[in-house]
Amino acid sequence: MTHRLVPPGFLISMAILLAAQLAASGAAAQTETTAHSARAAERCEAEVERTLRRIRGKAVQEVQFVAGRRVLTPAGDDETGVRGEGRYRMTGGAAVPFTYSCAYNAKSESTSGAVFRDALAQRAATPARAFEPDLTNLSPEACESAVAGLLKSRHPRVGRINFGSDTRRIEPADNGLVRLVGQGGVQRAPGMFASPFTYRCEIEPRSGRVLEVQASD
Repeated sequence: MTHRLVPPGFLISMAILLAAQLAASGAAAQTETTAHSARAAERCEAEVERTLRRIRGKAVQEVQFVAGRRVLTPAGDDETGVRGEGRYRMTGGAAVPFTYSCAYNAKSESTSGAVFRDALAQRAATPARAFEPDLTNLSPEACESAVAGLLKSRHPRVGRINFGSDTRRIEPADNGLVRLVGQGGVQRAPGMFASPFTYRCEIEPRSGRVLEVQASD
């Protein structure tokens, strides 16, 4: 039996070719990931801007997003969560910083749950006495459950209802009550895109009872 020796140069060439193929494959995967991230950021930030302009009205003159503060997180096989910061300018006013969150579905190329929250500016002057409500019996879940019930009565075929936990804010209300406000997204019927909404609950702090519920979608 005759054994043929493989020239060393051939083995080196094959190794170089294999390495080049692996590098090209990795580069292609990286390019695809980068493109997906760019689409997720672009679509979500466009949806957040639409939501902001819808809620704040025509007085919004300019909306900017801070690319360096953007965070993308896988939320499923096809979904990516996008969080970040930005600022918008009202007519004749200073820039207002805000945070936002949104979900992007690569399969359907759609967004959902776009919410934003104004960031509280630091006060240079001596702050007034802080609002310190009794939170012992206060339940955000009770408020959100009441809001969900209101939305379901308004949209009988409602699909998903999402609440942005980072948009919750407690404020003083009249007659010793407290007000819980926030934002969320509602799918008015299966297969529809989620629409943003804002909500508020008037709560009796001693008992935690929800006295009044409002939702604007």
